[in-house]
Amino acid sequence: MREAYVVGISTTKFGKLSDRSIKSLTAEAVEKALQDAGLKKEDIQAAWFGNGTWGVWHDQHSIRGQVALRPLGIDRIAITNVENACATGATAFHGAWTSVAAGLYEVAMAIGVEKLYYPDKAKVFWTMGLGVDMEERANLFKIMQQMGQDQAAPGQRIEEMPAADKDKSGFMDIYGGMARRYMSKYGITQRQLAVICSKNHYHGSLNPNSQYQNEISVEEVLADKLISYPITRAMCAPIGDGAAAAIICSKEFLKKIQNVRPVKILASVLGSGMAASFDDEEHCGMTLAAQKAYEAAGVGPEDINLAECHDATAMGELLITEEIGLCPRGQGGPLAESGATTLGGRLPVNVSGGLESKGHPVGATGLSQIHELVTQLRGEAGPRQVEGARIALAENGGGFLGQQEAAIAIHIFEKMS
Repeated sequence: MREAYVVGISTTKFGKLSDRSIKSLTAEAVEKALQDAGLKKEDIQAAWFGNGTWGVWHDQHSIRGQVALRPLGIDRIAITNVENACATGATAFHGAWTSVAAGLYEVAMAIGVEKLYYPDKAKVFWTMGLGVDMEERANLFKIMQQMGQDQAAPGQRIEEMPAADKDKSGFMDIYGGMARRYMSKYGITQRQLAVICSKNHYHGSLNPNSQYQNEISVEEVLADKLISYPITRAMCAPIGDGAAAAIICSKEFLKKIQNVRPVKILASVLGSGMAASFDDEEHCGMTLAAQKAYEAAGVGPEDINLAECHDATAMGELLITEEIGLCPRGQGGPLAESGATTLGGRLPVNVSGGLESKGHPVGATGLSQIHELVTQLRGEAGPRQVEGARIALAENGGGFLGQQEAAIAIHIFEKMS
């Protein structure tokens, strides 16, 4: 495989963008990425377009990328449509990277876009919970609700928690069950989860593109509305609208352009969860994918200077830091509580604000993580800059099949000398 580089990145601001359409968000992301790279649309030889729900809300299926890009004058080239749950954006990036690394194209673009703010909140929550085996959906949510019942909130029965699809996404019950199981198995605390959430809101307050830009204390996190014990509302990623994009080129093409700030792609790995239980830590699809990424990149977890992890809830970040080897199993809570993952710590995680603060427009999330890491490795992150960062990792996961995440994407990047 050839060397490949990120030469253009962009993101819109995430949030409630009721006056924006998929097409207008796509246009903003594409135009900003081209401007960042100093390229013209005619330079793009292929595009991967990531989106999950345009069809649900507006019946736009099958050719979403062609529909969104033609108004920008981008046609004739190969346009591949991508849907891979919450890992959609990262999967689009992987497709673009593969095409360049394999020598098929010299320049390719990945775009991710989503609109999730609609008046019908029950349908929004239902839509967010579709990334499962629908024949087993009710059984999965029941299993996860019942997981760790000995850790139920004082005075609350598990079955009294807010209803999935009506008051929250069913995935919150999955994360709640995981958290309760970890409380039983490893002794993690609700306060440690609140520390992660508070940390990410602090980071988000430094990110002008973040959906939430307010700091929130640990005590305020703990006092917020209970969603699925021990998960409170503040610990959950909000729904949101937004778009992000990245342009990838070969080493040969890089020599032909000027005034770019390239970042090298060391590894791009897609994986899937395994037919194993949540407690079967020896057969974890996330860990396997991370190991493949480290091997491809020629680095280890000890070499990572900062990471963006898929914190659909604070429990997601805690678990992922362990699964990708940033700390031993059972130590994700203490790691966060020590301050190590906070800006200024030895291993900052989710300096963008993470999904909890930056927002989670599903199709755009993976590419927004890459936007943050490339910005950091360029040294252009302003007040949230991680000093001395050279190697960065993005983890983006989506959906659940059985008791593991269904879709997994790991990317590792290196600062150019």
